[in-house]
Amino acid sequence: MLVKVIIVLFLIIIMYSLGSALYYMVHEKNTSDSTKVVKALTWRIVLSILLFCLLFVAYYMGWIKPHGV
Repeated sequence: MLVKVIIVLFLIIIMYSLGSALYYMVHEKNTSDSTKVVKALTWRIVLSILLFCLLFVAYYMGWIKPHGV
């Protein structure tokens, strides 16, 4: 159960990072200095990769199990 909560938290943080990048892109006056957008998207990529690795480890350790749909 704890792994599922961690996965959901990762997804929420990823969505927050994506939303903040969108906010900075829309509301930033100086488009040539887009470091905030780049940092937010970099965080999103890093968190997505970590989540992907967590899913592999959780499956390998037996913490989560796939189900047939």
